[in-house]
Amino acid sequence: MRDAHHFKHGRPHGRGPDAHGHGRGLGLELPLESGRGGRGGRVFGHGGLRFVLLQLIADKPSHGYELIKQIEDRMLGRYSPSPGVIYPALTWLEDLGHTSVTAESGGRKLYTVTDAGREYLQANREAADAMMARMGDAGHSLATRPPQVVRALENLKLAVRMRLSRGQLTEEQANAFAAVLDTAAQNLERL
Repeated sequence: MRDAHHFKHGRPHGRGPDAHGHGRGLGLELPLESGRGGRGGRVFGHGGLRFVLLQLIADKPSHGYELIKQIEDRMLGRYSPSPGVIYPALTWLEDLGHTSVTAESGGRKLYTVTDAGREYLQANREAADAMMARMGDAGHSLATRPPQVVRALENLKLAVRMRLSRGQLTEEQANAFAAVLDTAAQNLERL
């Protein structure tokens, strides 16, 4: 079993994010748009999803799909992590010895918290509770965003990405680009 330091700061060799927290889906991304998937600001810091999953499993042994559904429900349907996000985090928890897996018919796996996982949660109760609360807060925050604002923000993000993907900006273009964005920011501050 790997120690708690790896759970919070490192990674088992060959799995999970790199030392800087970059990786595929081990944190929980908060999409700016409604619906499934997407990228945006982080709801949780590095390792936050693992705290959430471990707490949900401690509350009730669950299958991966059930955990996805529980997170989606707590986020008021505005975000649903993909299997590509959930299963690597579940593997990480298993590798650490915080969960055990029971194979069931049809290839389903039931995840159960271990004594080591319960001890880890207890030792990190404040952090685990904060992650659970933050997930609920994020769901409520998303639910209150006016859809026309979300649409306009997504349009702006797309326009920025498309223009930047066309190639290097000249100094004059970069100044004009920045001026447009600065003007939009100033106009929003005056609302």
